[in-house]
Amino acid sequence: MRDTTITSGEYEVFGGITMQKRYVVRLSAEEREGLQGVLSRKKGSRFSRNRAWIYLKADEGPDGPGWTDARIAEAFDVSPRNVSRAREQLVEEGLEASLKKKSQPRPERRRLDGAKEARLIALACGPSPEGYARWTLKLLADRMVELEVELEELSYETVRRTLKKTG
Repeated sequence: MRDTTITSGEYEVFGGITMQKRYVVRLSAEEREGLQGVLSRKKGSRFSRNRAWIYLKADEGPDGPGWTDARIAEAFDVSPRNVSRAREQLVEEGLEASLKKKSQPRPERRRLDGAKEARLIALACGPSPEGYARWTLKLLADRMVELEVELEELSYETVRRTLKKTG
């Protein structure tokens, strides 16, 4: 965890409102060298290179320029909020973690392929079961499990999503 204490003079102006900075970037000489190394390499993600530029310009240590978020945002064509989030992540998680983009969760695998979706739609368009005026999502899910050999279970929510995207 980095030093997050606020001393006098560490203020930021957002839309005419002067606010005290909560996350102040103060880089050590080694950290500055490491960020310069990220920028000097031709390889590397755009995300980490942009973050390196932001951190170097936001550095309020003795060797840093201490630019405001608005000035950094204008210089690198990002939003001031993006700069603020970058500073926050640096202070909270550290330099290495903040230079890596967080991976997005992978979507779940599809329970119904095209053939099973077609069978579900045909079933929903067909006559409703005896004793019912119309198909319900639960009835459709239960009937699909009865008819399909590969399906051990099927939620009514999967049925709903499938019918919604086709309808």
